[in-house]
Amino acid sequence: ILVAEAEENNLEQQPRWERWHKCGQCEQNYHGIVACALGWACWKTYLGRSETDQIRLSATRLLGNVLFDAGDHEDALLARQAELSLMKRVGAPGDHMLRVQTRVGYSYNALGRHEEGLPLQRDVYSGRLKLHGENHQETIWSAGYLANSLYRTRRFDEGKALLRKVIPVARRVLGKGNIDVIRLRWSYGLFLYRAPDATLDDIREAVATMEETYGTVRRAFGAEHSYTREMDPKDIRFAQAELRAREGKWRGISEALGYVMDPEDPAVRRRTSFKFNFKLL
Repeated sequence: ILVAEAEENNLEQQPRWERWHKCGQCEQNYHGIVACALGWACWKTYLGRSETDQIRLSATRLLGNVLFDAGDHEDALLARQAELSLMKRVGAPGDHMLRVQTRVGYSYNALGRHEEGLPLQRDVYSGRLKLHGENHQETIWSAGYLANSLYRTRRFDEGKALLRKVIPVARRVLGKGNIDVIRLRWSYGLFLYRAPDATLDDIREAVATMEETYGTVRRAFGAEHSYTREMDPKDIRFAQAELRAREGKWRGISEALGYVMDPEDPAVRRRTSFKFNFKLL
């Protein structure tokens, strides 16, 4: 991971820097335990340099990234917190600070510490608005990250208000068919139907929004694409079930349970009684 600062200030050292994250023979990035070992070695190598040295900053960032990618989220958080503290002390530019804060927020979320990550995502979105304005792609992305944190912390009203503001801007800037716009609309559908005080109109809008966004992604990319797999069809079925229940269309509990279960799920095909093994999140 060769960051811009290292390129600008240590261009002549680029081949030496790349050895920490890329194989010199196959030119593929290291991963897993090898990447972590080299990440720690890189960090230790440059730890003695001045706090203002860009290579030291890059080494700390590299360590946090490889640990995060390897699933070592506790140590990744510590590395990213150290990077954030270091950048505060040296007075790093605002854009760089916002990027580090975003990565720290990722680490909190990966550990399930969503309440601790939420203030960071709020600060990042606010910072992006001030730095770039609402029409910048980075601002739109930061709104999506904030929406995720709001959803994880069950702040549904705040999340709905945020997305109602951001989605029209994202459509205008990125285009209706952009995957990030589609993700924002899917998130909005989740906010609508998961809110405890959701009205019948909210549920109807949620079902329509989720059906449309999922159908759009599936037609464009196919059922097995990573974009499509981000959106769980079970969420649509649960929302549809909630709508039918509100409208009084169920004929009995067996119909209701059968409606939300995936008929392609092997556990469903094997069932011999109404002992359904599923969890409504």
